Amino acid sequence: MTAMGTGGRGLIAALAASAVLTSGCMGPVDVDGLPGTYRNDVTGGEVLLGSDGTFSVTGVSRAEVTGGDADPVDFHGSWEFVDSGTSSDFVYLTIDDGGLGRIGGVQLYPSGGSEVEFRADPDGPPSLVLTRVEAP
Repeated sequence: MTAMGTGGRGLIAALAASAVLTSGCMGPVDVDGLPGTYRNDVTGGEVLLGSDGTFSVTGVSRAEVTGGDADPVDFHGSWEFVDSGTSSDFVYLTIDDGGLGRIGGVQLYPSGGSEVEFRADPDGPPSLVLTRVEAP
């Protein structure tokens, strides 16, 4: 049995890092497909992205959106898709009125074709994942 040289270990490390980075990347987001209703069946939280650029959020906790307290909040306003040029494209929710106090906007991240997620910490894992539901 022969020991792998330094070059071999470097190649393995590079391939492992590449696999990790690739696994976190999504394909392009279909902006026209974003409008709709998304719900978390466990919490009952809901996001409605209107095709007219408006949104409403109901029954989510401040902790899930901004890392605040756990009380449920409702808010609404307008939304726009932000293509950041990376794998972390997002929907910016400009808040007109609602339960987040002085916070003027939050980010909602598309995750695959049928999910969106809030991240209380933009660098952290999702704090709330919502799945598209069919309109009644």
